[in-house]
Amino acid sequence: MSFGARVLFREVTFQLHPGRRTALVGTNGAGKTTLIELILGERAPDAGDVHRPRDCRVGYLPQELTETSDGTVLDTVLDGAGEVRDLERALHELQRQLASAPPAGPEHDRLLAAFGEAQHRYEALGGYALEAEANRILAGLGFSPGDADRPLRSMSGGWRMRAALARLLLDQPDVLILDEPTNHLDTDSVGWLEDALLAYPGAVLVVSHDRDFIDAVADRVVELAFGTATEYVGGFAEFVVQREERLAQMEARRAQQERRVAQIERFVDRFRYKATKARQVQSRLKTLEKLDRIEVPTEREVVTRFAFPEPRRSSRVVVELAGVDAGYDGTPVVRGVDLVVERGEKWALVGPNGAGKTTLLKVILGELAPLAGRCSVGANVDVATFAQHQVDGLDFANTVYQEFALAAGNQAKNRNLRTVLGSFGFPGEAADRQVGELSGGERTRLALAKALVNPVNLLVLDEPTNHLDLSSCDVLIDALRAYPGTVLLVTHDRYLVREVASGLVAVRDGRVRQVPGVDEAVLTGRAVPAVSPARPDRSVRTERADRTERADRPDRQGDKRVAADKRNERYAATRDLRRKVEQLEKALGAAEAEVADWQRRLSDSSLYEDNDKVLEASKAYGAAKDTAAALMEQWMSAQERLEELERRFR
Repeated sequence: MSFGARVLFREVTFQLHPGRRTALVGTNGAGKTTLIELILGERAPDAGDVHRPRDCRVGYLPQELTETSDGTVLDTVLDGAGEVRDLERALHELQRQLASAPPAGPEHDRLLAAFGEAQHRYEALGGYALEAEANRILAGLGFSPGDADRPLRSMSGGWRMRAALARLLLDQPDVLILDEPTNHLDTDSVGWLEDALLAYPGAVLVVSHDRDFIDAVADRVVELAFGTATEYVGGFAEFVVQREERLAQMEARRAQQERRVAQIERFVDRFRYKATKARQVQSRLKTLEKLDRIEVPTEREVVTRFAFPEPRRSSRVVVELAGVDAGYDGTPVVRGVDLVVERGEKWALVGPNGAGKTTLLKVILGELAPLAGRCSVGANVDVATFAQHQVDGLDFANTVYQEFALAAGNQAKNRNLRTVLGSFGFPGEAADRQVGELSGGERTRLALAKALVNPVNLLVLDEPTNHLDLSSCDVLIDALRAYPGTVLLVTHDRYLVREVASGLVAVRDGRVRQVPGVDEAVLTGRAVPAVSPARPDRSVRTERADRTERADRPDRQGDKRVAADKRNERYAATRDLRRKVEQLEKALGAAEAEVADWQRRLSDSSLYEDNDKVLEASKAYGAAKDTAAALMEQWMSAQERLEELERRFR
């Protein structure tokens, strides 16, 4: 595929199979989006072929949506199941026609036959469980039960993207293509999506910069780099190892080839003008001309070390919150927040979307007054912030250098700004490109560079890796590691958190908890199973080890008592809610049995001999389905509250 004189890539060959999950990686500008457009059939390749079965359905989630539905969230998701929705509308129309048709005659018989056939097809496609499945997917992606009936246009862009993803997952196309699907998800929803994709029956192709997500989902990695594509078996960790091995092998073959070329060139130089060796010289010259030189791709190191301007020294306590309630219109989102951030610490705020992370940052930045309690910022604290909306504030008419120089201000006199831009992936002539010509990831990188260039001692970053490629994420990680000040970071990228954060601020269920270090259970919102180390064989244990074990025994007894007390406390706190969940489960089981019974009756051809009975059965079936759907919603809400409550006692 070429654009003008520039060859984007050539000789790209790989396959997408049902049940295979492939991650497509590469730097911004390598051609990932163009390759997706070739798969979708929106572009034609300059050479080669893209083979698709005639009846193959391809679903695509782009990084940004161009259109938004006018319906509710649930209606938008249900519309993804096109054939089922069409059948549902056809059934309603047939019911209307049956109600107005004469009770006997060929027209009535034709309508009954059509209704029976449509109803059978609708049931085979899972139409009766479609709404419950849609609600399950929406819940997994972080929607609350009340969001289903909200107009989609009233929701933010991130939630619209989630609805578009839910629509695709409900539709289950043969090939599912997702471009940076984790950009608008919190860590809880990312974990749910990982499980959903692992169970997906079709072929999956994801473009992502999230190493953990690729490792959890992909069984193939296709790297688009150096003008071609290379396929690796395994997740991200296997991809890194195999790529290094491949490059090492290529380097060894290149070195061997260079030694051979040097020998030939020495022979030619020595005997070039000797008549008796003319034939051998010409033969070796032709060999050199025909030689296919081995070139080892060496990815340019975007940054080795970012030299931050030295900020002034802040007070030891940079931010302190004591007993803070924060929220909107008098309604707290988080309560009783006690938080202390000291100089040089790097804290990552984690938790589900809507839990209050952004609210907490607004209080710290002075953009939102606390409803109760006290928030104080230390002396000599200079703040720089980055959020995704700052990308929209770039002047597209400026060059990269001009835009960066505006942010640098007085720093431009004391530093070589082109060197700084080079460390952020804009070396040489790239700094003279217009901002309007940059890709989304490059604009994000420029906005980050603007935020990081000034001598501030507190950085507040909200989802800084969205739209960045892997190498750009590495630029950010290196920059934050080198940063001498304090960092407050909100991100869904678990790898970034592990590489940068010195601790976690967990925001869940209206509460805020500081956790030193990066605890995986807190980071992912999932319980991490404890792995018991293998006990050594009794015959080789030393007497000293036996004495140590005996000395430890009283402490272990105390630990058991503490664990038992904690279990009792959890049981008492969750008893009523567990009973409610059990009652709802029984009621839901009975309601679903009633729905199944009406489905069985509706599939009986003898029913359609009496039009009144058909209408009565249809109404009863609709009422049973509505009851089951309402109970499902209540059960899911109660189950979610129970899981959240039990999570507090882990």
